[in-house]
Amino acid sequence: MAIDYANLARLDLNLLVALDALLSERSVTRAAARIGIGQSAMSHNLSRLRALFGDELLTRAPDGLRPTPRALALVDPVRVALSQIEALVSREKTFDPRTADRVFRIGLPDSVEVLLGPALLACLCETAPGVRLRLHSIDSSQILDNLDADRLDLAFGIGSFAEGQTHHKQRPLFSETYLCMFNAARVGLSPPISLDDYVRLPHVLTSLRPGEHGPVDDALLKLGLKRTIVLTTPRFIAVPFLVRGAPVITTMHARLARFFADALGLALSPPPVDLPEISISLLWHASYDQDPAHMWLRQTVARLAVESARDHDQDKRFQAKQLARNKLNEKAKATSRTPARRRI
Repeated sequence: MAIDYANLARLDLNLLVALDALLSERSVTRAAARIGIGQSAMSHNLSRLRALFGDELLTRAPDGLRPTPRALALVDPVRVALSQIEALVSREKTFDPRTADRVFRIGLPDSVEVLLGPALLACLCETAPGVRLRLHSIDSSQILDNLDADRLDLAFGIGSFAEGQTHHKQRPLFSETYLCMFNAARVGLSPPISLDDYVRLPHVLTSLRPGEHGPVDDALLKLGLKRTIVLTTPRFIAVPFLVRGAPVITTMHARLARFFADALGLALSPPPVDLPEISISLLWHASYDQDPAHMWLRQTVARLAVESARDHDQDKRFQAKQLARNKLNEKAKATSRTPARRRI
């Protein structure tokens, strides 16, 4: 598409800076403070923006300024455009982690924090002492909104994000399988666990979304079965302590389950139902796509994720072996329950 230079030359690019601040803060006072100008100057910018776009953009509401539909449609294009302009004129073409002074806000579930947090922290202490992390617990249903509102620089997502748009960038890190975890002494069972016992025992469910339904329930439904969920929690790290102290069972991501089982002496078993693998991905806003520091952090996280995933094949082999044993045991039980034919 040809550029209309005459029309573009009449545009004050500072108005886009003001628009981004207004759409982020939804307050003339806070937007003015954000970019370092007076409130009257920001009010004047808002008037000019309304004339430029032929829209009110922001209207008064009891809780502040409310963006119009036209303004909401401008949020991401404006932020991406400003980011690209900044990258174009910035002198900082490279990022040196040894001398960098930067804070990154990362949203992630505590399961990923346990698996990758120690390695990432050790890496930063050694190679980027001036880089600091601010980790935030997140509701997976709000990840994209937090990225859009620039409340997060980076996020870890579990599963698919089909609702993502073109400005939501995603990089798959690794996939996860599942393991069952329980206190063998409290439930009176040893692995591998049978389907009958799996359905009979009360379950603890970890979910980052509201509700009491997960992949296990979908798999059981196909078999015409249902489990009893006695407790749900959004915190993976609490589950092993719950399992250790009660006659319950949980089904969680394999690597995390192995970590907790080793630490707390819990039993592991492959699930007696077929469960799909789940993907773990990095998510970020397109406005940071070409940011050298952001690129370095994404590459560092991806490298550490690959290193942490080296045991993944071992998990798969462990599950396959245990599942084969489970099927043999089920077959033996079925045979033992079948009455022998009487000879004549």
